[in-house]
Amino acid sequence: MKKHLVFVMLLVLTVSLLAGCSGQKTSSVLDKIKTSGKVVVGTSADYAPYEYVDEAGKFTGFDIELMTEIARRMGVELVWTDMPFDSLIAAVQEGKIDMSISCFNYTEERDAQVDFSDAYYTSEDAFLVTDAFTGTITDPLEVAKYKIGVQSGTVQDDWVTTELVGAGLMPESQLSRYERVDQASLDLKSGRIDVLVADSVPAKAIMQQQTGLKIVYEGMLYTGPINIVLPNGDTALQAEVNKIIKALQDEGFIDALAVKYFSE
Repeated sequence: MKKHLVFVMLLVLTVSLLAGCSGQKTSSVLDKIKTSGKVVVGTSADYAPYEYVDEAGKFTGFDIELMTEIARRMGVELVWTDMPFDSLIAAVQEGKIDMSISCFNYTEERDAQVDFSDAYYTSEDAFLVTDAFTGTITDPLEVAKYKIGVQSGTVQDDWVTTELVGAGLMPESQLSRYERVDQASLDLKSGRIDVLVADSVPAKAIMQQQTGLKIVYEGMLYTGPINIVLPNGDTALQAEVNKIIKALQDEGFIDALAVKYFSE
């Protein structure tokens, strides 16, 4: 009798626990942000005019101002984390940061690891060289004959790796990857690489900041719409960010930022 009673009690307890577990709601990163009153955002602050550190040591740029306004409309404090570009996706995956904004383009490979906001801007790519460069590039594949530099983990890195090295058009020994784009520009100036492949806007910014550089090709390779990186499957946070992005687009806020940072 006692054994039977113990069995019944255990059965009831097990059913109760299962029922409790099935009724639990998985909390969103948005819930955590609202509860803590702050959003932790990762960036790689070496990609002017999207994100960079000004002379006063402050984060600034198109992405920086955009995210500052998004955080303000969410009603939370914005906390920046500066890290190498190629570590940002993993940082979002592992929950080290809540989201990331750093001139990210959508790719299927990235989409398998994280989610994206709606696009907030569209960009092209550029080939940056020194004034001493005498070649001409009308077809982007022609760049395969030169020593190329890219920022590691970018879509430009992916394009060169896939379309040039992977396709057998150039050996991997001709490709140099850099943690930061400013490191690549220094090697371009010193002649260690012949061509820096980058997003066109930062390429123009580098050209304006450093004398003796020029762009020999501009067009769309793998780039295009730019998005904010979000935790995979977090639909609540994604909906909140998308709602704010749409409002900022409708109000002309993003167009005004583009004029401020991208006007030549």
